[in-house]
Amino acid sequence: MSTLAKTELNAPITGRQDLLEYLLAGARPRPDWGVGVESEKLVVDAVTGEAADHVQIGRLLETLAATGDWREIREDGYLMALFGKHSSITLEPGGQLEHSGRFCPDLHCSAGDLQEHIHTILQTGESLGLAFLGLGVQPFTPLEKIDWLPKKRYGIMGPYMMRTGDMGQRMMKQSAGLQVNFDFADETDGVEKLRLCFALSPLLYALFANSPFMDGKPSGFLSSRGEIWARTDADRCGLITELLKDGASFTTYVEYALDVPMYFIIRDGGLIDLTRDRLTFRRYMSEGFEGIEPTLTDWDLHLSTLFPEARLRPQIEVRSADALPPNLTLAMAALLKGVLYDAEAMSATWDLFRDMDLDEHLLSYRQSWRKGLQAPSGKRTLQDLALQVLDLSASGLKRQAAVSQHGLDETIFLDGVNEIAHSGITLAEKLLSLWTGDRKKDLAMLRDHCGFRIN
Repeated sequence: MSTLAKTELNAPITGRQDLLEYLLAGARPRPDWGVGVESEKLVVDAVTGEAADHVQIGRLLETLAATGDWREIREDGYLMALFGKHSSITLEPGGQLEHSGRFCPDLHCSAGDLQEHIHTILQTGESLGLAFLGLGVQPFTPLEKIDWLPKKRYGIMGPYMMRTGDMGQRMMKQSAGLQVNFDFADETDGVEKLRLCFALSPLLYALFANSPFMDGKPSGFLSSRGEIWARTDADRCGLITELLKDGASFTTYVEYALDVPMYFIIRDGGLIDLTRDRLTFRRYMSEGFEGIEPTLTDWDLHLSTLFPEARLRPQIEVRSADALPPNLTLAMAALLKGVLYDAEAMSATWDLFRDMDLDEHLLSYRQSWRKGLQAPSGKRTLQDLALQVLDLSASGLKRQAAVSQHGLDETIFLDGVNEIAHSGITLAEKLLSLWTGDRKKDLAMLRDHCGFRIN
């Protein structure tokens, strides 16, 4: 979210410095740093396992809204989102449910928000015949049988993605992931954190690989979601390799974003489609569009439609993990908080990548969602890297000393992922070992291993 006032965002852009200043405005002093967790989950029919349709999901949101505890967001009468005191519930294009907790000072706060959310949706969802899976891709329902959420922006994005790759619509309607947001102190700190998040993205895919099924059968990938994103839109997805190089800056990010084609802008409350001519923000700044001049609101919206593994909005958002079961939903946040918010851990973690060249990074990235922790990372495996990074993260979290009311520090959120790293066996591989091909048995297995439930 922007830290600029609405009047500032509506001001015309005078040059590239305005775009840079927008990103720099996201900096915060160390005492104000927090963590924001956005977790998606698949909503399925509890009996058939098929993706829930919009009638079913609409009933869920309408039932929650009737409590009076939420501010409703509707589009053409359809309930799209609920905003509560501490969190929000929004819908992705295929009906995936996203929970965004508050920007918390520590993960104990995030855990409280998550537990409240789980309790809320389960109380209502179970009575409506719905189940919720922490899984990265719809396991049973094929793409063509999942309806689009009736939201105008998806009517622009969906057709455009047919032109940029062969899996963009799968990304929108079948996949679910995790996003975690972090602060930075200044440009130098922000660039170092972005660079490290890009370097860590193969590890995050491997550690949290949790989408081995698609269209009712094993897909051949441990993270099908990783493969889907790789085949969505090369302009706006994947690694920003220039940020892995020495001398990178926020200007590097600005230059990247300027050359990504735009989806749309908003004027008078309506969307204006910009996809026909693949209008980049660079061209938009120099030429305008049908007499419309660019504003920082347009820049803010454009940044929200870029999907690299880590992005500036202007906080740092990391996007590489599949949706996960509830006991692991905060694990990526914990791993990254440990290394990003502790100077010693961050420096030591970057040292692990100093001898890797760009080709090694790219090889590790491409193989992470197929081979999991056995994928290479330079001269080691991602499992070797995971054990080192988790140790550094745990040390960083201990030094940060954020303690719960029960006297526990944030390393408790690493327990489940430590088990994965030491065994070398991902969640996806466990699920594959239990897959039978019998729908009833497989749905029961998935609900057992990935289902959300009240503790």
